[in-house]
Amino acid sequence: MRKLKNSELDRLSVDAFKNKEKTPLIIVLDNIRSLNNIGSVFRTSDAFLIEKIYLCGITAIPPHKDIHKTALGSTDTVDWEYVKDTLALVEKLKTKNVKVCSIEQAENATMLNDFLPQPNTKYALVFGNEVKGVSQDVVNASNSVIEIPQFGTKHSLNISVSCGVVVWDVFSKLSEIIK
Repeated sequence: MRKLKNSELDRLSVDAFKNKEKTPLIIVLDNIRSLNNIGSVFRTSDAFLIEKIYLCGITAIPPHKDIHKTALGSTDTVDWEYVKDTLALVEKLKTKNVKVCSIEQAENATMLNDFLPQPNTKYALVFGNEVKGVSQDVVNASNSVIEIPQFGTKHSLNISVSCGVVVWDVFSKLSEIIK
């Protein structure tokens, strides 16, 4: 088996990406401290044609060299916006019929493997601070909470890893619905 060269990957241009139909997913970053995590979320969002990223609270915004280091140019492709107050954003999204799902460990959370996205529904996935997680007021305001099942001793994943796992899972399930 031969590895493919970059020139064989049929990558979209920035313009083609901007014009391509997007996955009905929005990413909300609630007070993310690590610039590298932010850049990684941009890169994951590019890979799965995410509609938009909201950077909230203390979450840094592009351009920044440490975001760029891991984003590898995806800050130019994925639409993003800074919003100071995550809770206000969640309330606004809900008025637009976006289903807001906090990614958190919480009572009565739906395990990711049991989460079934509904057809013709746009979702916002909220990822929280590396230490404190998604703020409790945002969890309370969310339509639901999704938890990533974990079986080791730590019960904690890096936020960029969590984003990759959840986005891939939801993207896969949405792709099945659309078929």
